[in-house]
Amino acid sequence: MGAQWKAKHKDIAANAKGRLFGKLAKDIMIAARGGPDPAANARLRLVVEQARKVSMPKDTLERAIKKGAGLTGEAVNFEHAIYEGFAPHRVPVMVECLTDNVNRAASDMRVLFRKGQLGTSGSVSWDFDHLGMIEAEPATPGADADMAAIEAGAQDLEPGEEGATLFLTDPTDLDLVSRALPAQGFTVLSAKLGYKPKNPVDPATLNAEQLEEVEAFLAAIDDNEDVQNVYVGLAG
Repeated sequence: MGAQWKAKHKDIAANAKGRLFGKLAKDIMIAARGGPDPAANARLRLVVEQARKVSMPKDTLERAIKKGAGLTGEAVNFEHAIYEGFAPHRVPVMVECLTDNVNRAASDMRVLFRKGQLGTSGSVSWDFDHLGMIEAEPATPGADADMAAIEAGAQDLEPGEEGATLFLTDPTDLDLVSRALPAQGFTVLSAKLGYKPKNPVDPATLNAEQLEEVEAFLAAIDDNEDVQNVYVGLAG
């Protein structure tokens, strides 16, 4: 939960898939500004691979690429916004939005944070490290994650999902390390900038009811159409 909050129980319902595809489509459109060909656009290639991994429909994927690259004649104007505050029981939260309506996003965040506490800029971010986060999996038998991190120039690493490794980098080294990992026997699955809590709250300090309140708050935030990523200071 420290790097990026994800629901404890994966929801595979159609509406959850739709939200996931919507977030990925935004990432694809923004990446496609650098060109519509994934072979020549590393950022786009990584997002397209993520989209295929979760079975995004081909026409949805291609439409997002064309729209982002300006091939449809439609204007794509997403603005980036960060909201900081606390979930119930003083669990720190950073919410990253990509929105075509900043006023709507700000209004929604004020409403959603009523069950927690919306802070000002800097009120929570001081307790998070801004890092490059690269999820990669072994491409060859016996690939050593620790050695790969050293050789590729990553700052640190931690276990990822389904046997993958999360390599952590300085923000300015994200692209450099992403390009170096394949030579160390790892296939890069995703690469992005994100936030990792310095002093995450131990879930054991919360009772079951309190933990449910935190999870319900985070789920409501994550469900918002403008929210791209939710980072929470909760260990585990």
